[in-house]
Amino acid sequence: MIPHLRSEFNKHFTEEKYRLFLKRLDAVCGCHIEFRVAETPVFVPTPLMRTMEQAGKEIITQLVSNIEYQKLASTILPPEFNAPNEMPHPLFAAVDFGLVLDERGDVVPKLIELQGFPSLFGFEPVQSQLFKEVYGLPMELKYLLGGLDLDGYYALLRKAIVGSHDPENVVLTELDPEKQKTRADFILTERICGIQTVNIRHVIKEGKRLFYMKDGKKTQIARVYNRAIADELVRSGTALPFSFRDELDIEWAGHPNWFFRMSKFTLPFLKHDTVPTTTFLNELKSIPDDLQNYVLKPLYSFAGSGVIVGPTQAEVDAIPESKRNEYVLQQKVEYAPLIDAIPGPTKAEVRLMYIWLDELLPVMNLVRLGRGKMMGVDYNKNLTWVGSSAGLYL
Repeated sequence: MIPHLRSEFNKHFTEEKYRLFLKRLDAVCGCHIEFRVAETPVFVPTPLMRTMEQAGKEIITQLVSNIEYQKLASTILPPEFNAPNEMPHPLFAAVDFGLVLDERGDVVPKLIELQGFPSLFGFEPVQSQLFKEVYGLPMELKYLLGGLDLDGYYALLRKAIVGSHDPENVVLTELDPEKQKTRADFILTERICGIQTVNIRHVIKEGKRLFYMKDGKKTQIARVYNRAIADELVRSGTALPFSFRDELDIEWAGHPNWFFRMSKFTLPFLKHDTVPTTTFLNELKSIPDDLQNYVLKPLYSFAGSGVIVGPTQAEVDAIPESKRNEYVLQQKVEYAPLIDAIPGPTKAEVRLMYIWLDELLPVMNLVRLGRGKMMGVDYNKNLTWVGSSAGLYL
């Protein structure tokens, strides 16, 4: 989207450089990256990046300040995941925008989803920096947001995750972390914060206190940076050694209730220029005739699971009446093929990542590239110049 940078990148791109980039990425992360990393970054004009930063901030604050919405959201929190001592706002948030063309032909963002849950805060700076280094891109290209440099970003991330505690007493929890595709992010977060990743199955509960084993020693947990997804815990039938409902002598580095409070359930309540029309399925007076222009989404799923683009009438009818309040029908966002990739035009979805300590601050971005029906891996199999990328801007 910055034509001269795109032209120069494509002119000098080689498969050898891409292989070197992937090799360096694995080496720095300390493990093989299991998800597909795209061949190219995205060159984003600064005004567009600033527009997305501001839009994401407005959407998050609109949601948090809507008292009526928050009361309603309390009613849909699953009882087994309704943790006490909730914070008044999310510590971590992410807002996903699809890049589209408006009626004037200008590139504008449209909201796809948002989450009050951590994203790849450890991995993304590494990926972004290596794009610049391996491909010999201008060093003045930025990827951090909020006026942060890399040292400032890492200091802020440590403060958000570790708080005032000894890192020995802070853990990153995930379900079977060694099997997760995001394992590289856990390794990098450990390195940045000095904490340890713990399988949530192996946490030890004694009264109100939680412990983990470190070097054969039972060590108390004071703060938890939870990365375990609720629906994955349910789907796997995992029996945890503690309940999220328990009154525990811990702090949450990102209170788990915000996973539900800031989700697809939020979309019908938002009023913003970037938000496409979204309606709960059970509140539709009639099913639109042009379903090909809509997306059917289950409220509580992750990584695109269960989403149907352009559903048929039969697929809508198949949702039982008792479950229709758990689905939304959203006007489809027509991603524009804006990225002039060598195999052909590619579409982009930009995630703005926020940390909210003293103030709500945009800190980082990541990009998904795709040429399939959706951005998810299942829709971009056997394609190149798709996958995880980074937004670099001037």
